Amino acid sequence: MHRRGMTVRVRIIFGVAVVFGLALVAASTFLLARQRTSLTDDIETTIRLRANDLAAALEGGSLPSSIAIPFEDASFVQIVDATGTVVRSSPNVEGEPAVTTFKPGRSRTAARTLRDLPIGDDPFRVVAETAGTGASEFTVYVGGSLEPVDDAVHDLLVALALGAAALFAVVIALTWVAVGRALRPVEHIRAEVDSINQSELHRRVPQPPGDDEIGRLAATMNNMLARLEDAAARNRRFLADASHELRSPLAGIRSQLEVDLTHPDRADWQTTERDVLNETLHMQRLVDDLLTLAALDEPSSPSRHDVLDLDELVLTEVRRLRTRGKVIIDARGVRAAQTTGDAASLGRAIRNLLDNAERHATQTVTVSLAENDSEIRIVVSDDGPGVPAADREWIFQRFARADESRSRDGGGRGLGLAIARDIAAAHGGTLGLEDSLAGAAFVISLPRVDTPGSPSLRL
Repeated sequence: MHRRGMTVRVRIIFGVAVVFGLALVAASTFLLARQRTSLTDDIETTIRLRANDLAAALEGGSLPSSIAIPFEDASFVQIVDATGTVVRSSPNVEGEPAVTTFKPGRSRTAARTLRDLPIGDDPFRVVAETAGTGASEFTVYVGGSLEPVDDAVHDLLVALALGAAALFAVVIALTWVAVGRALRPVEHIRAEVDSINQSELHRRVPQPPGDDEIGRLAATMNNMLARLEDAAARNRRFLADASHELRSPLAGIRSQLEVDLTHPDRADWQTTERDVLNETLHMQRLVDDLLTLAALDEPSSPSRHDVLDLDELVLTEVRRLRTRGKVIIDARGVRAAQTTGDAASLGRAIRNLLDNAERHATQTVTVSLAENDSEIRIVVSDDGPGVPAADREWIFQRFARADESRSRDGGGRGLGLAIARDIAAAHGGTLGLEDSLAGAAFVISLPRVDTPGSPSLRL
C-alpha cells in the first residue's frame, strides 16, 4: 500500500506488526536453537561417558566379548582396530562395516553429527575415542540417535507457532485499540479546525487533559486560532480606520467643491484649490504610510544589510526638524555608532519619532545616541505632557492617537509610531517607552554591528 494512502493508525499498526513479527521470529529461532543445542549436548554427554568406559576397559587390556544395548535405547557401539576392522559392535549394527572413518586426532576424542547410517534414517550424534597404542590401538564409536531432539524441537516449534500467532494477534488488536484511542482527540481537533471558517475564529479545539503531545498540539492549535482571531480583528480595525481616514479628506474636498459649484459667484477658487491640495497631500501621506506598513508586513520583502553610521542618520533628521523652528532640538547626546540595516527605513523611524516629539513638546526635544557592549540606544524625548502608563502599548497600535480630539493636521495620522516600531523589529531591535521625569522618552534599541547572530532584515 502506498504510504500516502495509509492512515497514521494503519502505518503504526504496520510498523508494530513488522517489528513485533521480526522480534517473535528472532526469539523463536533463538529458543529453538538453544533447545536443539541443549538436548544434543545431553545426548553427547551420555554417549561420551559410555565411550570413556569402553576406552578405559580397552586401555586395561580387556576387550569385551559382547556389547549390550537396551532395547529402548536408540544408540549403537562399534570398536574398530587400527586396520579399520570392526572387532566388536552392538547387536543393532552387527555385521555392518565401520559406520564412519573419522579419527579423533590428537585430542583422542571427537564428536560429529552423521546422517544416512545403516541403522536408520535419523541423524546420530557419534563420539569417537581412541584407546591403546601401536598395533593394539582401537577406536571406539558410540552413537546416539537425535530423533528425540528432532521430536522435541518440532513440538516446541508447533507450540511457539501457535503461541506466537495468538500473541501477535493480541498485540496487534491491543495496539489497534490503543492507537485509535490515542488518535481520537487528534481527529476531534482536525474535525473542529476543519469546521472553523473566517467568521468563527473565536472557536477553539477541544483540549484533552494532561501535558502529553496531543495536549500540547491542542494548546498550540488554540494559540494559533487566538493569534488568527487577533490578526483578523486588527485587520478589520485597520481597514475601518483606513477607510475613515481616507473618507474624511474626501468628504472635505467634495464639500468644498459642491459649495463653490452651488455658489460660483461667492467661490474663492484659490482658497479652495489650496485646501484641496492640502487634503490631497494628506491622503498621499496616508497612502504612503499604508504602503510602508504593507511592505513591513510582507515576509518576502527584500533584505538590506548596509553598514550605517547611525549618528549621521540622526543628525540629518535633527537638521530637518530644526529648519522648521517650532521647538528647540538638543542633540548634544548624539555619539558615533554603527549598525547594519536599511538607511531609508531607519531614517524614517527616527523621523517619525522626532515628528511625534515635536507635536507634543512644549519647548524642547532631546535626542541622544549611545552604545554599550550589546546594543545601540536612540532616545528621543520631549518636555510635553507625557503618556499615561496605561497607554504605553496602545499608542503603538495603528491609527492610535494619544489625543483623539486633535485635528489631523495637529495630531498626525496615528501610523508614525506603529511604522517606527515595525522598522525597529525588522532590524532585530525594539521600540518602547521608558520612564521619564517629564514628557515622553521613546527608545529604539538596535544590535551592534559585531553582535553575533543578528537577525535578517525584512525591509
